[in-house]
Amino acid sequence: MTHRPARHYNRLMRFSLALLLAPLAAQTLPSYTAYRAATPPKIDGRLDEPAWFAAPSLKLREFPWHTQGRKEATIVKLLWDDENLYIALVAEDRHITARHTERDGKIPEDDCFELMIAPDPAKPEVYFNLEWNVIGGLVDNFRPNGPSQPRAPKWDAEGVRVAGSYEGKPNDDSGSDSHWITETAIPFRNFKAYAKSAPPRPGEHWNANFNRHGGAMNPQYSQWSSGGTPKPNFHTPHRFGRLVFGGDSRPF
Repeated sequence: MTHRPARHYNRLMRFSLALLLAPLAAQTLPSYTAYRAATPPKIDGRLDEPAWFAAPSLKLREFPWHTQGRKEATIVKLLWDDENLYIALVAEDRHITARHTERDGKIPEDDCFELMIAPDPAKPEVYFNLEWNVIGGLVDNFRPNGPSQPRAPKWDAEGVRVAGSYEGKPNDDSGSDSHWITETAIPFRNFKAYAKSAPPRPGEHWNANFNRHGGAMNPQYSQWSSGGTPKPNFHTPHRFGRLVFGGDSRPF
C-alpha cells in the first residue's frame, strides 16, 4: 500500500472541498433594502407618489422552469412604516388573465404575484405567503412548520389592501396587452406573534421571496431568488433572500 504524505493529503482535501463548495458560492442569495415611506402611499394602483419614484427597484430575473414563450419582465419596489409593508409591482404582460376576486379562490389561475415572508430569520421555516392579482383577489396562507408540513388550517391576514390598474383588455387573448400594476399594503400586526419585532427595527431583516406565475396564455414562472427545484415549487424557505428594513426615508 502506498502512503501519501499528510501534507499532500491535506492539500487534496482542501482542493476537493473547494470543488464541492464552488456551486454554492455561485448561488448567492439576493438582498434588498426597503426604505421608510415619509408619507404613507395611497393604495390606488397608480404608483404616482414621490416615494415610489425614489424607492429602489428589484427585478424577478430568475426563470428556473422556463421552457418556451416570452420571458416577461416584473419590477418590484418596497417601502415600509410603523404600520405596513408596501409593495409596488409593474408586470409586463401581453395576455392579462384576471377573473377571480373571491378570498382564497382560484387566484393562481390568473396572472398573479406572490410574497413569501419569514419574519424571524432565526426560524426560517416559519413563513407566510400572500398572493394577489390585479383585480384584488387574495390568497393567504401560513406555514408554521415548514414546507413539508401542512399549512395552518385557517389563517387570514387582516387589513390587507390591494389596488390595481392595467393597460389592455384582460381575458381577451385576441389582442395584445401591455402591463398590469398592483399596489399593496400589508399590516405588520399580522406577523407580530412570529417576529422579533413588528414593525421591524431599522437595520433588521426578514427572509422573503417574490414570485410571479399564472395566466391562461404564456404562463411563465419567475422569481427574485431561484428555489432551485427541478419542478415548479415556490415553497423553498432555505432559498429566500434578505429583505432589509432601512432607516432612511423616501423621498429624502
